[in-house]
Amino acid sequence: MMDDFNFKKKFGQNFLQNKEIIRKIAFIASVKPKSLIIEVGPGSGNLTVALADLYNNSNILAYEVDDSLKKIITDRISSYNNVKVLFTDFLQVELKDDICNYEYDNLYFVSNVPYYITTPILFKLIESKLPFEKIVIMVQKEVGDRFSSRSGRKEYGALTVILNYYFDIKKEFIVDRNQFYPRPNVDSVVVSLTKKNNREFLNNEEGFFKIVHDSFKFKRKMLRNNLKGYDLNIIEEVLKRYGYDLTVRAEQLDYNIFVEISNALF
Repeated sequence: MMDDFNFKKKFGQNFLQNKEIIRKIAFIASVKPKSLIIEVGPGSGNLTVALADLYNNSNILAYEVDDSLKKIITDRISSYNNVKVLFTDFLQVELKDDICNYEYDNLYFVSNVPYYITTPILFKLIESKLPFEKIVIMVQKEVGDRFSSRSGRKEYGALTVILNYYFDIKKEFIVDRNQFYPRPNVDSVVVSLTKKNNREFLNNEEGFFKIVHDSFKFKRKMLRNNLKGYDLNIIEEVLKRYGYDLTVRAEQLDYNIFVEISNALF
């Protein structure tokens, strides 16, 4: 069906072909009845159809930026009354406005996203403040390593801290690069992010985001240098409770320490 399609590198188009893997991704989502599922980058609609079949009592809203896929996707979903595809850039939409007319009990995000926009998509989902029950996302293997990294490891960064505040993160399974067409240069991993119901109290989400990003601005620098625009006395008081001082690097601190620093400052 895709033999004559002009795959576009600028959209990161590498379509997963293996139906068993596609069904496995859909199954991992464990979508509850009467839910709304958001998908970004449906491509030829393989995952979209799998979700529509498995969760036929829920609705799917998909976003595809490439208009040239309109006929292919429309044909694939023509027999489904629980699927809608918007041909627009997901990063430019106001998600709350798009879903306001849907009735649903739970909200999910299930997607094989274009890898070059993985991080902006995740930040958009978090910053929307929508109550996503679960996010199931396929990403580059090295990116998945960042999601689930522990403090002290080189992969640990600002995104790791923020995701670990909001979600319980699990690497589900590796997907070999040979399962895609065209074949990418890297292997992939499916990661699930399940909403934490008992998160630590946070005074100011924007302040938390800012302190985390600033802490990792220059990864090899000490916290004293990265956060010199803040009240270092307050920060040091928090660090002392955990046996650290201002010479510590951000990558050595667990996410809950950043929460405490943020609450002390904002």
